[in-house]
Amino acid sequence: MLKNDMLEQWDRENFFHPSTHLGEFARGDAPQRVIRTGSGCHIEDREGNRLLDAFAGLYCVNVGYGRQEIAEAIAEQAKELAYYHAYVGHGTEASITLAKMILDRAPAHMSKVYFGLSGSDANETNIKLIWYYNNIRGLPEKKKIISRWRGYHGSGLMTGSLTGLATFHNKFDLPLAQVIHTEAPYYFRRPDTAMSEADFVAHCVSELEALIEREGADTIAAFWGEPVLGTGGIVPPPAGYWEAIQKVLDKHDILLVADEVVTGFGRLGSMWGSEHYGMKPDLMTIAKGLTSAYAPLSGSIVGDKMWKVLEQGTDENGPIGHGWTYSAHPIGAAAGVANLKLIDELNLIENAGRVGAHFNKAMQEAVGGHANVGEVRGEGMMCAVEMVADKDKRGFFDASDKVGARVAAALLEEGVIGRAMPQGDILGFAPPFCLTEAEAEEVAGKTAKAIAKVLG
Repeated sequence: MLKNDMLEQWDRENFFHPSTHLGEFARGDAPQRVIRTGSGCHIEDREGNRLLDAFAGLYCVNVGYGRQEIAEAIAEQAKELAYYHAYVGHGTEASITLAKMILDRAPAHMSKVYFGLSGSDANETNIKLIWYYNNIRGLPEKKKIISRWRGYHGSGLMTGSLTGLATFHNKFDLPLAQVIHTEAPYYFRRPDTAMSEADFVAHCVSELEALIEREGADTIAAFWGEPVLGTGGIVPPPAGYWEAIQKVLDKHDILLVADEVVTGFGRLGSMWGSEHYGMKPDLMTIAKGLTSAYAPLSGSIVGDKMWKVLEQGTDENGPIGHGWTYSAHPIGAAAGVANLKLIDELNLIENAGRVGAHFNKAMQEAVGGHANVGEVRGEGMMCAVEMVADKDKRGFFDASDKVGARVAAALLEEGVIGRAMPQGDILGFAPPFCLTEAEAEEVAGKTAKAIAKVLG
């Protein structure tokens, strides 16, 4: 493609990129890619390279790229009313309609939707609502929050604290004291390889009970969890995990927050990760799949039990003192309405379950037997390949070898985008829901080539 501009230079000189090695990028020592367009499961950069995006952006372009129905809904909303706030009872047709559509799809015990812009700010909202809830209940000491190591819940001060990954804590003075962490339900990395799944679930429960005992149940407000660990390695929970955890929380009057930012709206082949695993959350965090990232929008879905107390709080104290300027932004809401309609019309949740199962099977067949593949795991349209130095002894590579990043780079040379996940040599996949079986097989086959190129 003929270029007659300075875009790449401007990029390195002016643009602060998230999750990027800043020095290397500014010096020109790190990769740079300017994305130009996309269609279906593919994107194309300014160099004309067409890539199969097997991570759907960041788990978020669920309906695929280039959906004109959503683009047109955004344009029509912008022409009619680009913005109005949602404070003191104001709404728009799009925001009210979307709230109804979400609750029509949500578990029966959920009551209201609060809209924000990102999963991070939705989790910040949830934290404030939980603290408000316990203050209204007369429990001012019940404020600590339990999250899990390797969980991901955002990059803010509290949400970055909830996140259980070192990259998001180092040199940021996180986590903050109100957040405490417990064991991740990561069976492949269980402390004793002799443990069965049932043994490991019992171990996770024991660790949680011990933490609650040490801290005091009367100081703990909530437990945060992704139905499937996402950025921490794409790790489905072992059988029976959520049922066992829910019993502990119920016993100690601890709220459950299901972070559905990745799993919500169909990624597991079910509308919600919560329903997929039989969870009964008090709050649900939604974002990415709400608009398939065609516009920024997030949400906090509040359960009946909490909502009654929030109403009581405003009766006692006046209007609730929380809001964002862009809460329920009409352009984002219009994108959400069009997106959810498209998911239904194209039967994309069923496709995510069916093709996702085919994808995981194809990946297992393509790389599961490799001497350096310790595990292929996944659920629905999520899959991970974890690479190890010694398969028999579960020996891991040294982090300085950067095996995961090297395999991801080799896969990119094959024209497929996978993601090197943090804290391990893990290659992650979360394709758009419109992935075909042929595309699934292409990703698996090219992953095998990339692993062979790096590891032999």
